[in-house]
Amino acid sequence: MFSGAQISLYPMSDDFVRIILDAVQALDPYRDRFRIETDDVSTLIVGPPEDLFPAMRDVFVRAAHSGVHCVLSAAVSRGCPGEPDDPICTPISGAGNALPLAERIEAACAHVADAAFTGQHVAAQFSLYPLGEGHHMDEIYGCIDFLKSSGVFDCSKNFCTKLGGDAGAVFATLSEAFLRFGDARGHVALDITVSANSPSKRA
Repeated sequence: MFSGAQISLYPMSDDFVRIILDAVQALDPYRDRFRIETDDVSTLIVGPPEDLFPAMRDVFVRAAHSGVHCVLSAAVSRGCPGEPDDPICTPISGAGNALPLAERIEAACAHVADAAFTGQHVAAQFSLYPLGEGHHMDEIYGCIDFLKSSGVFDCSKNFCTKLGGDAGAVFATLSEAFLRFGDARGHVALDITVSANSPSKRA
C-alpha cells in the first residue's frame, strides 16, 4: 500500500523562512519512518498511515506557537492505485475497518478523547473522499456521524466539514477519519486546511 501527504505551510509573517525551517525540524523524530521530499511548493511525507497526522500536528503546532497566523494545506492519500507499493508504508494497524460503522465510530471517538493536549487552538476544514467502487456514501455519512460526536465538530459547510479545538484533538479526529472510513485496502483521500492565530477569528 502507498500512503502519504503533500503538505504546505504558510506563516503570515515577514519571518516566514525561519518559522518554516524551525517547524520542519519537528519531523526529525519521524525521519526513520518516513521518506521526505521537499521542493519549492510542498513537502511530501510517505510512510505508515497512522503516523502521518501526528507528524503534521507536530509541524503545525511548532509553527503556530510562533504566535503568527499560520495555515497548513495538505492532500493526504492512502491506497492510491496509481502509486507503487512502498515497503515503508505499513498496512493500517488496529483501525478495525472491517467492523460495523457504529463500532468504528465509537472506537474513533475514544481515540480522540485520549488525544494529547497541545495548548494550541486550531480551526480546520476538510473533505473525505473514499474512492473506487462500493457504498462510499455510507462511509461518508458514517464519518460525519463520528465528526459530530468527536468533540471538535464546528459546522458543516459546502463541500467540507469545519472542526475547531485543541490541535491534539483536531489532528486526532482527522487521523481517525482517514484510517477508519473507506475500504482499509481501498483508495481514500483527504483535502485539509488548518489555521491558527487567525486575525479573522480575533475580530
